[in-house]
Amino acid sequence: MATIVGVLLVVLILVGVPLKYLTAEGSDPQQLGEWITSYLGVAHGWLYMIFLVTAFLLARRERWDPTFTVVTLVCGTVPLLSFWAEHRATARVRREADAPRPAPARG
Repeated sequence: MATIVGVLLVVLILVGVPLKYLTAEGSDPQQLGEWITSYLGVAHGWLYMIFLVTAFLLARRERWDPTFTVVTLVCGTVPLLSFWAEHRATARVRREADAPRPAPARG
């Protein structure tokens, strides 16, 4: 999810916004920028909300500390950082999945 949100944010910020605001009004590139910021912007917004909920639920299930959780959630708002946050979170989940779990108490 973070990868999809990150790609949309990069396209939106690094392609759509410059085309919309730095090209001649009414030109084809400006209209493409308008389309990107309108449609991909909305898609990014909805997918980011899904990302927030999904990441929050994962954080609760994996019992992440609040700092790790907040950093992971906020990284989705900064272009390119969502890729790092996903890598970091995935590595943590894999590392914790491989860790030995305490044996259940007999009683």
